[in-house]
Amino acid sequence: MAEWIGVAAVTDCPQGKRIVVDTDAGKVAIFHLSQGFYAIEDRCSHDNGELASGELDGDEIICPRHGARFCILNGEALTPPAYEAIEVFEVRVQNGLIQIDIDN
Repeated sequence: MAEWIGVAAVTDCPQGKRIVVDTDAGKVAIFHLSQGFYAIEDRCSHDNGELASGELDGDEIICPRHGARFCILNGEALTPPAYEAIEVFEVRVQNGLIQIDIDN
């Protein structure tokens, strides 16, 4: 069963931007892409460092330390040195509030 939690107001994350929120599931990076809002764990599967400060390239985030790329849409690791996917969270917007499902 979904466990939706409110993490931020829509106005806190304008299109093309990202925010990081603390949840019971750990730090989660919320991205506002042209297709909508997406949420991933803020952790590189290569070395467990944060991802959110990395360069955004379309729907990919580039790890700021070693350059591994991850798809924000599905969490897939796209380039070495990362080989394992990262967790993604379902996102919805309700009454101007960004909510994520942390019970995947």
